[in-house]
Amino acid sequence: MKKLTLVLLAGFSFAIAHAQLAFGIKGGANISNVGGSDAGGTSSLVGFNAGAYLNIPILVQHLSLEPELVYSAQGFKETSGGITTTQHINYLNIPILFKYSFGGVFVETGPQAGILMSAKAKALGETADDKNGFFGADWAWVFGAQVKIPMTPITVDARYNFGMSNIINENENNGNTLNGCFQIGVMVSLFTAPIK
Repeated sequence: MKKLTLVLLAGFSFAIAHAQLAFGIKGGANISNVGGSDAGGTSSLVGFNAGAYLNIPILVQHLSLEPELVYSAQGFKETSGGITTTQHINYLNIPILFKYSFGGVFVETGPQAGILMSAKAKALGETADDKNGFFGADWAWVFGAQVKIPMTPITVDARYNFGMSNIINENENNGNTLNGCFQIGVMVSLFTAPIK
């Protein structure tokens, strides 16, 4: 038992000694839409995302925690009576992801909180601010995967944000409208620092 304890302690010490924090920036494209009981007849909208991340190793081999701060331009299109309205909904998203790595490939999942920054509807060349029609927070769950490009600081990231909370505060009959957003982009590690 003592030998096993010593082996485990040695393993943890080795992991700590070789663990490194990583900080970087990220950016890419969004393909977003909405779903839910009150979201009929909409189509996808292309936007962008940009932000920063911090990767923090956990004392389990290949596992890390990654909080991010990401500006995300989302929304959807809706056509009614021959008129197409483009609804832009922009968030500051804060995902907290658990990442597991194996051979340069990473899988990730975790919760995400979104803070509504702005909302504007565009139709027939006119733009209207309709931020008051949306709730100020959005909650989602993230699933994704990443591939590290060998010999570079670049990682390719693809994920889907499943909305879990109603975003429109004027839904009728207790219906809901939920965000959904596919994101693809690159992450660039700017620096690493050993954990002491």
